[in-house]
Amino acid sequence: RNYYGGNWASFSFSGLLSWIKENKQKTDFSDECEDWRKLILENEEVICLRKKDKTIQHVEDFCFGDQNSAEDVEEAGALTKLPFSGVCGTEGVAQESEKDCPPMESALPEAESQEPEEAAGTEPASATEGNDTEITSENEGSHSTASGESALELGKTEAAPSEISAQEPKKITYSQIVREGRRFNIDLVSKLLYSRGLLIDLLIKSNVSRYAEFKNATRILAFREGKVEQVPCSRADVFNSRQLTMVEKRMLMKFLTFCLDYEQHPDEYQDYENSTFAQFLRTQKLTPSLQHFVLHSIAMVSETDCSTLEGLQATKKFLQCLGRYGNTPFLFPLYGQGEIPQCFCRMCAVFGGIYCLRHSVRCLVVDKESGRCKAIVDHFGQRISANYFIVEDSYLSESTCTNVCYRQISRAVLITDQSVLNTDSEPQVSILTVPPMDPGKPAVCVIELCSSTMTCMKDTYLVHLTCPSTKTAREDLEPVVQKLFNLNAEKETGNEELEKPGVLWAVYFNMRDSTGIDKKSYDGLPSNVYVCSGPDSALGSDCAVKQAETIFQEMFPSEEFCPPPPNPEDIIYDEDEIAEEESAFSNSPEKKPEPSTEESSSGGSTAVKKEDNEE
Repeated sequence: RNYYGGNWASFSFSGLLSWIKENKQKTDFSDECEDWRKLILENEEVICLRKKDKTIQHVEDFCFGDQNSAEDVEEAGALTKLPFSGVCGTEGVAQESEKDCPPMESALPEAESQEPEEAAGTEPASATEGNDTEITSENEGSHSTASGESALELGKTEAAPSEISAQEPKKITYSQIVREGRRFNIDLVSKLLYSRGLLIDLLIKSNVSRYAEFKNATRILAFREGKVEQVPCSRADVFNSRQLTMVEKRMLMKFLTFCLDYEQHPDEYQDYENSTFAQFLRTQKLTPSLQHFVLHSIAMVSETDCSTLEGLQATKKFLQCLGRYGNTPFLFPLYGQGEIPQCFCRMCAVFGGIYCLRHSVRCLVVDKESGRCKAIVDHFGQRISANYFIVEDSYLSESTCTNVCYRQISRAVLITDQSVLNTDSEPQVSILTVPPMDPGKPAVCVIELCSSTMTCMKDTYLVHLTCPSTKTAREDLEPVVQKLFNLNAEKETGNEELEKPGVLWAVYFNMRDSTGIDKKSYDGLPSNVYVCSGPDSALGSDCAVKQAETIFQEMFPSEEFCPPPPNPEDIIYDEDEIAEEESAFSNSPEKKPEPSTEESSSGGSTAVKKEDNEE
């Protein structure tokens, strides 16, 4: 691929259109040249890998405006996103870019977390609701170049929320979307980060969090009796809610308090351990509306398949995550979910990891005697030796996966002109669970992102819909889209309060879910080949974190998984190596720059600095 992250990637609008076109093509790549087989010895055999990704199916995209008007329109902005801008020479590039570009409306939003930590090295700074959150374990100083990519994304700046809310809604055309395409960062997989989830803990522990910024999900919504309404989930929300009566408030608070330490009260639920969570809720003193809120918007579990214990665990997890960074348990990374894999790429690159885009692997070379993978052959015909080989499931050929049974995820991405629940306040980041429309159908998770998340242009919203597949993505998700949105290009005039947001553009696709597959299900894989899955349909990323740690521990049982990186002051360099570098640098025709404070304190020529370029 020519981008990072596989099926975890994010695209600009034009990038997504190219991705759609690529996945609609049915042709496979031909392999006429067989010269590489000369590299295989007599005591070796090969395991060929797949030449084309087949994890994406049933791709359908729709424009609900005048698509012809955008035929000659080009995407604005010439700046290219630099995935490794935090690794080499970002400061100079950023300065050059600023010379060539006209001044923009504003820089990146100031993060609340620029205040020093109360306990350095443990907890990240807290952020008030709606503000951008930079997850760090200490004060990292100015983050204008902290995430590298963010500093260079001059074309993605947004107006202040107060300016946005003060302006009248504008009619957005397809040609505007194309022209402003670089302001979009559209995720292939839609997820949020639990504020006390495994991924947040890993980002903090490994210090990878310094390469990214986050925004709080500001509200939890529910779809009930044909209407979208806000769910009170924190103590303050419950007591300030006008939707609930005083009796309902007491009922809800009593039940949520029980869920926080339900293990201490087994007599309350042990008779219902074999029942579903929905059945258990009916036995509690909760009104139907409260049961709906708890089941679909707090626990976010299935009405038919979730056991009582699973529901209580999900409710407790939700409640434990409240208040760490805001009024909801969730965070969203600025510029999209695709930032997360790139952040780990940056940290890895600082310590010597090498990434090759557009560089495919033809086959694995296996020693017949030991049965271990000893090398790979790439598409240039060169042989690269390896002790371990880690591969995502999508690269394995059909012959290797004959006994593997996959699930599918149904996905839809919409660009809309309004929020599903308009308010007078600033634009919101919302999560909504739509209960099953028909028996046997799954609930649909809807995540609505505003322009302050740096994922869409001003005056638009980016809406992600996700559910486990029962049919094609369009068949699974279009009924929900029709319930929540208006698909007509021209809206009908009527009561503005009842007018649904309009869809400007949409894409549906099915994505393979390869999680939970035992390695033994794959035919003929050597013991030192490790298979990882693509994204799952869950809201969080716990599955990916657990899988990464499991594979790492199998390979290196005595090593710590993602340890904290050393401070620049603690790095000890070999004296001969330093002398050679200084000698080479002094002989350079260029004038030696004055060392910065960070460089001086860490010994000079090559130091991993806190927030500037890492070279």
